Amino acid sequence: MTVNRTILVVDDDRAHRTMLRALLGEWGYTIVEADDGSTACESVRARPFDLVLMDVRMLKVSGLEALEHIKAFNPSLPVILMTAYSSVEKAVEALKTGAYDYLTKPLDFDKLRLTLERALEHLDLKAENRLLRENLGKRFDRQRIIGNSPAMVQLLDTVARVATSEATVLITGESGTGKELIAGAIHFNSERKDGPFVKINCAALTETLLESELFGHEKGAFTGADRRKEGRIRQAHGGSLFLDEVSEMPLTMQVKLLRVIQEREVTRVGGETVIPADVRFIAATNKNLEDLIRRGEFREDLYYRLNVVSLLLPPLRDRREDIPLLARHFLENLARKNRKSLDGFTPRAMDRLIRHDWPGNVRELMNAVERGVVLARGAFLEEADLPMIGPQTAPVNDQSAPPGALAGDVPLDQVERITILTTLKSTQGNKSEAARRLGITRKTLHKKLKKYGVMP
Repeated sequence: MTVNRTILVVDDDRAHRTMLRALLGEWGYTIVEADDGSTACESVRARPFDLVLMDVRMLKVSGLEALEHIKAFNPSLPVILMTAYSSVEKAVEALKTGAYDYLTKPLDFDKLRLTLERALEHLDLKAENRLLRENLGKRFDRQRIIGNSPAMVQLLDTVARVATSEATVLITGESGTGKELIAGAIHFNSERKDGPFVKINCAALTETLLESELFGHEKGAFTGADRRKEGRIRQAHGGSLFLDEVSEMPLTMQVKLLRVIQEREVTRVGGETVIPADVRFIAATNKNLEDLIRRGEFREDLYYRLNVVSLLLPPLRDRREDIPLLARHFLENLARKNRKSLDGFTPRAMDRLIRHDWPGNVRELMNAVERGVVLARGAFLEEADLPMIGPQTAPVNDQSAPPGALAGDVPLDQVERITILTTLKSTQGNKSEAARRLGITRKTLHKKLKKYGVMP
């Protein structure tokens, strides 16, 4: 996308700058001009740019000198150099010091456009990956992925071991359980963490579009292919590719993907050049692939290639101990987002959250809490603020529950006990903070803990 992209064009040839302003303007870019390397350096310090397109040979300060200053100030800003054939050797040297690419004069406009798009696409990937790193952390930290239930502890221990390997991973589980988050954790705790983490939803595209998105295409490969495009596999070179909803991939595409995984190389649609593909594949699905294999809807050989390591994400109803932690996390973030001041949940509201079956899993819980935050009128989110949650039919998974008791027969104090103990665990035993989160006094918390036999 060229929307809101600003390019600094640096060239002491006024006519050439004018030509580039007109051409790039037609492509949708906003252009700022500089007539010398020194002016370019001042401009970069004065305002943000998405990319710099700069000539190598200029009378006052050359493009190579300006490149060093620009990279020292902003290492992430992509710089593309323009050079005459006699300066190619210097331009190649410049690549080693931080230039994204170089183009020879006279410019090939198709190549110019493709190079600009690649550079900006690469910039987008880096920005997205930086945000993901901030969310997941540079080291694997199980506190970043919320859940202290036995099921989640076991899963995260496995994720930590798998992340350091190069094995292909298949993540299974119901919709809304957080498969993409686990895939990100695997990538950013691997040796490939500094490479790109590229994602594609196999269910969101038609077969033709999926093939182009995965493998890329050559100019003229099909109607509308007016330029060469790198596919997601090539974009993920040196990193990881997350194939979400891989079960929706057509059989003909499965054959092609299998070859890429086996050979570690890819060929663009309409092309013949074989391109290396140093990629770790992480796939996810909410369907049973073995059932699909029996029905002839998924290739068995691809299944075994993807299923080197299998991770099953438990549904939220099987880890109810995590619901108070997740709900509190969502409440704090969503209250801040909606500029509201909320201190927590009333016991009955938390009771309702814990009892609900959550067919949409964590995603549904987050949506329910967001609705509650919007509707809440007091300092605590109440049961009445959760109108979209269905009947309370789920049993509370607690050993103290009477044998054979129905969900509606489970005493409220059992739900209260789970809520208090989970909150206390989330505060690492800090009773004052736990009492604040629960909306009770520290004295009341002390009495309840004594009642539950947790403390003398």
